[in-house]
Order: sequence, then C-alpha cells, then structure tokens
Amino acid sequence: TDPDREGEAISWHLSKALDLDRKKQARITFNEITKSAVTESLKKPREIDMNLVNAQQARRVMDRLVGYGISPILWEKVKKGLSAGRVQSVALKMVCERDAQINAFVPEEYWNLDAIISIKGEKKPVSARFFGDEKGKIDIKSKEQLDAVLNVIEGKPVSVGSIKNSERIKKAPLPFVTSSLQQEANKALNFTTKKTMNVAQQLYELGLITYLRTDSIRISDEALAAAKGYINEHFGKEYVSFSVPKAKGKNNIQDAHEAIRPTDINAEPEKLKEKLDKDLFRLYQLIWRRFTASRMTDARYDVTSVDFINSGYIFRTSAAKRTFDGFMCVYTSADDEKEEKNSNVARIRKDSEIEDVRYESAQNFTQPPAHYTEATLVKALEEQGIGRPSTYSPTISVILERRYIAKEKKNLVSTELGRVVNDIMNTAFPDIVNLKFTANVEEQLDKVEAGDMDWKDIIRDFYPGLSKSIDEAREKLVRIKVNDEVSDVICEKCGRNMVYKMGPHGRFLACPGFPECRNTKPVIVKAGFKCPECGREMVIRKTKSGRTYYSCEGYPDCRYMTWNKPSKKK
Repeated sequence: TDPDREGEAISWHLSKALDLDRKKQARITFNEITKSAVTESLKKPREIDMNLVNAQQARRVMDRLVGYGISPILWEKVKKGLSAGRVQSVALKMVCERDAQINAFVPEEYWNLDAIISIKGEKKPVSARFFGDEKGKIDIKSKEQLDAVLNVIEGKPVSVGSIKNSERIKKAPLPFVTSSLQQEANKALNFTTKKTMNVAQQLYELGLITYLRTDSIRISDEALAAAKGYINEHFGKEYVSFSVPKAKGKNNIQDAHEAIRPTDINAEPEKLKEKLDKDLFRLYQLIWRRFTASRMTDARYDVTSVDFINSGYIFRTSAAKRTFDGFMCVYTSADDEKEEKNSNVARIRKDSEIEDVRYESAQNFTQPPAHYTEATLVKALEEQGIGRPSTYSPTISVILERRYIAKEKKNLVSTELGRVVNDIMNTAFPDIVNLKFTANVEEQLDKVEAGDMDWKDIIRDFYPGLSKSIDEAREKLVRIKVNDEVSDVICEKCGRNMVYKMGPHGRFLACPGFPECRNTKPVIVKAGFKCPECGREMVIRKTKSGRTYYSCEGYPDCRYMTWNKPSKKK
C-alpha cells in the first residue's frame, strides 16, 4: 500500500482481515515502482506504525462526524444532495470571501507618467517611469496632480542622476511536491488538479516518477548522485549544484517520502515521447525538467538602475541582462519574467548626452484581488495549513461537482447555492470553517503521527461542541429556498423547461412538475463531432465505472459508439 497515513491504515486493516500478527515485520514501503526500490524494500520489512494508523483514523472519524452530522442539516434546510466537510467547507468559504472582496472593491484612480528619453549614440530611446523626488515615492492620483508635475518639468533639462550596478540571483526552483505540481501543471499545461493527479498516478504506476502525494522536498542520496553525474556530463560542472534544497517557513511537512521526481534522470522525456500519450509526456517532461533544474546552479543577472533628474523630480528605469543561465537552460516556469526591455540602459554614463525628451501619461485604476483559480486556491490552502497533499484535488472537485462554485474560464466563482451553504456554515458552524481551527487539526494529527498525542483526545475535545451546534442548527435555522438552474431542454411529457438536479452520480435533468410529472433525463454534453454512420451529433457518456465513451444521440435507433474522440490531425 502507499507510503503514507492512509496506506499504513490500509495495511493495518488487511492484517486484521487476514488475521496476521501486526507486530511481525511484514510491512514494506517504497517511493517508486522500480525493480531496485521494490527489491530493497523487501530487505527491510518493519512493523505497522500504529501512530500513522491512529493519525489516519482520527482524520477519518473527524471527517465522518462533520460530514454525516452537518450534511443532513443542509438537506433539511436547503435541498437534498448537499454536503459539508471539514476541508471542503473552508475552501468554499475562501472562494466566497474572495468574491465578496471583489464585489466590495472600490477602484482608485492613478496615473503613470513616463519619460521617453533619446540619448546620443543610441538608436532606441529609453523609457523611464516617474518615481517621485529625493524625499521618496510620489503617487499621482489625479489629472490635476499630473498636470501640476508636467507644468514644472516640460521644457526643462533632464540629466543623468545616480547609476547603480548590482547582481541579481535567480534561485533554482525546489523539486515538485503535490501542491506545486498541481499549481504549475494548471498554469503551464492547463490541467485541472484532478487531471494532474490522474496523469501523475499513471506515471507513478508506470515506474517513471516517485510517489505523487507528498509535501517533502527531500531527495534520496542515490537520486542526488545520479543528478550530479547527469548534469556534469550534459551541461558541465559549473551547472552542478551542491546545495541541499530547503523549504522556507514550513514546519508541518511530513517527511515520510521524497519530492516528486523522475525515478531515473537518464530517462529523458524525448526518449519516451513515442511510448507515452500526449498528457503523460507533457506532465513527465514538466516533472523531469523541474527536478533537473532543482539540482542545477542559480541563474545570474547584471542589473543596472538609472535615475534621471528633472527639476527635482526623479524618473527611474532599470534593465537586467542574464550573464549565466544556470538552471534556466533546462526549465523556466509559467511565472518567469521575460527579458526586460531597455537593453541599452547598461550603456548609460553620467556624462551621456540627452538629445530629446517627451512625456507620455496614462490613466489607470487599481484592480480588485483576482478570483481564485485551481492553482491559486491550492496555494492558499497550503499556505494556511489546510488539508494535505492528498486532499487538495478531491476538495476542489467536490465543491465543483456540488455546484457550490463554478468555473468561468480558469476563475473559480461562488454560485448562489454555494453562498447559501457558506452563510449557513458561518452562522451555525463557525468553528468548522475557521481557518485556524482547520490548520490546528492538521497540527494535532501530526502530533498523533509523532506519538505525542492520543487520537481519541482529538475526538473527545471536538465532538461535544459539534453535537451541540448540530442540535442548535436543527432547531434555529429556517428553511432557505434555492431555485434550481433552469435548462433549455423541454420536458416532452408536460412541456415545462427541465431543471438541473444533483444526484448520487452527478447532475441530471428533472421536470419541475414533480410529483405530477416524474420525467428525468441524463445531462447530455455534445462531443463536438458527428456520428460517422448517421450524421447526428455524438454525445459524451460514462459507464457505471466512470469511464468516458462517445455514443450517437440517436440511440437506440443508431447504436454507434467509440471510446476515442477522433483526432483533428490528418
């Protein structure tokens, strides 16, 4: 079983079911499915770690108490099919609060003022932005303030003020952990967190990467040695890093296994391209490049910053030139800045002759905080200490499937139903959705894992307050009606527009005339191509096991189906 709390608990349950002596050294773990790793693990069997089992048991019991206790309240007071959870309700609260901040945001006016400076001997002018004066930065907040500055500086001479040269180091990235892999795959590959974990699981089962649910950046000595040898051979010794990766400000890391990395750094992505499908290749390539980069030296830049002076006002510009690419010859993230403009700034001297100056201004308004995306929500959950690597993806999937939140392009926005559920949770169960409480639970579970706390004490402290809150909510909360989302599908039995409902297996269409009309239909999603046999639209369906297939909308008249969507490539 997997090398984590849940895997340990499964092993314990198996030992009970098979009537094995758990004190015997029969438990083996490995972080990668390779012959060497499995063979080595067989040489080092151990007893089942009951601290890990108890930590998982405490989490499971606590989550059941919350889910089974509060979900019926939501069914009773709002509608059937809803759920609450210790982590999912906090994630929903974060999305709702961000939406509230955006809705309450009041934009403030500000102006940018740039000096476009032509310097003798340079073909391209230099753009410098208004900074302020020798006392410090000045923000231009109105047209009147802008005009006052322009009245002082227009037509006046501009001179070169201070010139500062420095070196900037861009540190090599840390190897992937679960959360950073989900974030980067979302930004670079446009993968959802769920898709990232599904694809990574396949790579793990193929023996290409190490275990995918981890918050540790530890690398085995063997992998470090292999990486140094590979980098030295293919890039040169100046690219080899000898530092040990360290994560800043994280005290609650479970160091049971390694960071996510390729099991063999010599298995270059291009060598495997023909053997892997597109998604497997792209994610493996991302993981391989990130790990390789993490064991390489930092990139270095020469930075030049120049101040231009006009009538006591300062206009500032800077430029950076990369002098050593380091890890960037292998990997750049989706957030890495592009090469900066003003490449001629480095050639400016104190005695540079300024031939011409013109000014450009632009009105702007401050922007509200951005909506969460899957990537930024995972990052926020991790920063707040909420949940664990294994919970990020299912948490987001649940609140999407429950229609508590919806996707608008990449943005996650709360729905009316989500806001209603969030209001109930904040009113009746404030402790459950308190970010500090949820993070504190994770710390307590860590103590159980370390053997410093009895798992039953967590339940004893938690349950009485929860039980009281449930009883009060059942008594005091009033029923809230949330209108079902109306579809454009007409019920063929009574003529009404059918509405979307949520069932155990997801969304379906139902007639709003229930109980007089009991007509229901599955939600049909068009596949985007025609049936090759009859020309009608193909639709996406799922088997009982959840596997996707494509069938003709003319079923049962036309029984054509396929597992694979046709490729547009010829």
